[in-house]
Amino acid sequence: MTPRLTIDLYSPECALALVGQQEVNLKTLAQQTGATLVLRGQELFVSGTDSQTGRCEQLIQILSPIWKVAKPVADVDINTAIHALDTGRQDELRDLRDDILTRTRRGEDIRAKTFRQRQYVKAVRNHDLTFCIGPAGTGKTYLAAMLAVQALLDKRYERLILTRPAVEAGERLGFLPGDLQQKVSPFLRPLYDALYELIDAEKIPDLMERGIVEVAPIAYMRGRTLNNAFVILDEAQNTTSAQMKMVLTRLGFNSRMVVTGDVTQTDLPSTQMSGLQVAQKILKNVDGIAFCQLTAADVVRHSLVQKIVTAYEKHEKKKAIGNRQ
Repeated sequence: MTPRLTIDLYSPECALALVGQQEVNLKTLAQQTGATLVLRGQELFVSGTDSQTGRCEQLIQILSPIWKVAKPVADVDINTAIHALDTGRQDELRDLRDDILTRTRRGEDIRAKTFRQRQYVKAVRNHDLTFCIGPAGTGKTYLAAMLAVQALLDKRYERLILTRPAVEAGERLGFLPGDLQQKVSPFLRPLYDALYELIDAEKIPDLMERGIVEVAPIAYMRGRTLNNAFVILDEAQNTTSAQMKMVLTRLGFNSRMVVTGDVTQTDLPSTQMSGLQVAQKILKNVDGIAFCQLTAADVVRHSLVQKIVTAYEKHEKKKAIGNRQ
């Protein structure tokens, strides 16, 4: 007789939080465990072998701190739970969930979602210079911005400086209409979005006018010494080696810098090596500098983003093998 397990999910809201829209999470759990899952109201019926139903029950239990409070379970939550179960890191997963980085203006808790993201957060907290390299959607910029804004609000730093290459191949802004702010705003939008999560939108112009928050293209970092500041260099794969060196050497006293980028999405000319890749080679063994690598498994956007990133990674590997043959 096929073993059958019944799990009470407490309420329709909790049930929806676990199973996801169109029961997408049930499909994922079924694929990962081999069990058959059927939802009836707020009761979940699990069928399969002892090992299949047991593994499924364990995963649902590991995920319970999320769905029991009716918060939607995301694909990344399931993947992290599976990783924790397979590697015996359930206690570490509990620590990850308990480590709240900050809260948004809407009262939402911001925390790392994966073990590698947590390592990244720890690196930023413990190093004056941290590089984070990984594909789109892995929270590189978002987590750095959350830590930076909270540090600013806690008065650990006097200024928050957000910078990135303003255009993909050399910051040629002259042809764009408007003043400097109007020219660069479209390129710096992701950084503004992170600010709005923690700071009222009407307060940001005043903070910028007073120089407490600065959002600027990388060219405007030249010749400066950034003391008492938290600096984020975003989209660093589109810096030249000279630009990267220039920004890194701006780091002043009581300052912290986070450099983020995706080396697979470099928009520089094919003959020019990314400043991020050069820095990775030159600085990887320098004491006091942390390098963090995120992967497709750390994607926290739509589940399709993870599949897209994985597909491109496989394609690039095949192409690299073909080029060597």
